[in-house]
Amino acid sequence: MSAGYPFSAVVGHDDLRLALLLNAVHPGIGGVLVRGEKGTAKSTIVRALAALLPVIATVHGCRFSCDPAAPDPRCPDGPHDGGRDTRAARLIELPVGATEDRLIGSLDLERALTEGVRAYQPGLLAAAHRGVLYVDEVNLLHDHLVDLLLDAAAMGRAHVEREGVSVSHAASFLLVGTMNPEEGELRPQLLDRFGLTVEVRAARDVPTRTEVIRRRLAFEADPAGFAAQWSTSDTELAAQIVAARTTLPSVRLPDAELRRIAAVCAAFDVDGMRADLVLARTAVAHAAWRGGTEVEEVDVAVAARLALPHRRRRDPFDEPGIEQEQLDQALRDAAEHTDPDPDPGPEGPGGGAPEPGDGPSGPSQGSQQSSQESPTGGQAPVPPDLAFRARHLEIAGVGEGAPGRRSRSRAGAGRALRASTSQGSGVHLVGTLTAAAPHQHQRGRVGTALIVKSGDVRKSVREGRESNLVLFAVDASGSMAARKRMSAVTGAVISLLRDAYQRRDKVGLVTFRGSSAELVLPPTSSVEAAVARLRDLRTGGRTPLADGLLRARKTLNVEKLRDPRRRALLVVVTDGRATVPVSHDAVGDALRAAAMIAAEGAASVVVDCESGPVRLGLAVRLAAALGGTGLRLEDLSADAVAGVVRAARAA
Repeated sequence: MSAGYPFSAVVGHDDLRLALLLNAVHPGIGGVLVRGEKGTAKSTIVRALAALLPVIATVHGCRFSCDPAAPDPRCPDGPHDGGRDTRAARLIELPVGATEDRLIGSLDLERALTEGVRAYQPGLLAAAHRGVLYVDEVNLLHDHLVDLLLDAAAMGRAHVEREGVSVSHAASFLLVGTMNPEEGELRPQLLDRFGLTVEVRAARDVPTRTEVIRRRLAFEADPAGFAAQWSTSDTELAAQIVAARTTLPSVRLPDAELRRIAAVCAAFDVDGMRADLVLARTAVAHAAWRGGTEVEEVDVAVAARLALPHRRRRDPFDEPGIEQEQLDQALRDAAEHTDPDPDPGPEGPGGGAPEPGDGPSGPSQGSQQSSQESPTGGQAPVPPDLAFRARHLEIAGVGEGAPGRRSRSRAGAGRALRASTSQGSGVHLVGTLTAAAPHQHQRGRVGTALIVKSGDVRKSVREGRESNLVLFAVDASGSMAARKRMSAVTGAVISLLRDAYQRRDKVGLVTFRGSSAELVLPPTSSVEAAVARLRDLRTGGRTPLADGLLRARKTLNVEKLRDPRRRALLVVVTDGRATVPVSHDAVGDALRAAAMIAAEGAASVVVDCESGPVRLGLAVRLAAALGGTGLRLEDLSADAVAGVVRAARAA
């Protein structure tokens, strides 16, 4: 077996290495989420950590790695006979394309069909028990799988209730997820479930980059020799992990530091109590790691730096992270709470409270920008109205795209609709047994074993939800440029973008104003980028509606070539007025462009932004030409109008 890259040989990334080591000391912290650009050694560091973990003892023959000193009384392989094995801690990798069966386990189909018994086949959660579970590109993993593994990590157990199998087994592991934010964010609810988070970036200084290259080339030239050079350092780290684990139960958390932890979490206005608990566990682990007997302020400061950055997002589009200056200020403010009976001072408990925008959260993000003309022509960006809960826009029909939460799809996971001999995925057990049962006598069945032929096998036809490409075409011309109306438009589109974020869609943004249209944001999974571009949107000039539709059509066609299975929804936000012709008739050109899009099968929704006592109804004509649905701007709120809107055209 070839030697892996040594943990001690990694250059830089001090916070990441510390976060991993603290979780190795105290798995109850809840794992590490590693955020960073590609090529920053995220995977290398995680794989190197497994070699530092202590050798574990397991019950002989137990598929769930029970500890002989304290075997799990509910282990599916129990009761145990007391045999003992030893092995290295495992590093189990969960691939992005993994299924639910692969993660939590499933019915052992072979034994069910041949022996007629219900037997459980363990999944990756069982294999990772007492080791490391590594999820690369965790932001691309199906949401229901992320929920399952985070639940197991939090409870230390995995529960399986499916296909007549009811199993519970221990699943305590060090969870590590890596992700590239450019490929899309995790939902805030899932971010919060990771104990610690670390942002990694490649070093920009020449000496550090030079040393990274030097060590990597040396490793590739002689892996075993390079590993031998760092074996002493790795051995020392492994011994320190064992020592810290031993002293961890005896580390004391004084009330003063407990109050400091609560004050820091309150200062950053984090949701719930998970942050406080994680911060406390991390502080205790750090004290044990440095050889201390009780938690001190330095331990709380380190824990806060690792446990809070991803928990202060108040909106899905807020950037995660905490400035060091903000953290230092919060720790200074928290110092007054370490006194068991603090003096409230002459102004009472609320005296000296910072003004809004002066605390750790920094300046208000809602500050308005100037509406003066920009040097490039057109008005400066208009602050959007407050976002709202958008109603559900759905593509009609059933697709086969990537898993998501928008439109119906035929899927490998989801609700089983029926058994089929030609469609579907995976074995439909009941359908297979039902097909085989009538033929057992003529096949000469003896005993409990079921005789199954290939023709009996039925597949599960499942229906789930898919993500779509949502392409926004936004009219930024002068007819839309009244501040109040444009503010409502940008607020509405941001609401739709938030909905796309929650439904795991790809999004793109086309704007048109002046004499032409522009693809402001090519289709991407990073919805945050679309929000940033929209907030910088400038308005004014004439209305090249036809050019905007043609640019949208070109974008849809390019994306269809790249990903034929992902269905698209075009959302056109306009008052329908066209003043820039492609040939000679601006309105006619726009309607002809719309008909071309409709002929190619794209689903569409037109958001009518026309206002005033006299309305021309041009957006309604545009929706009809697109073969799609027309909505008034005020109808986009799910709270104002109930129901689901489906685009008129099925893929």
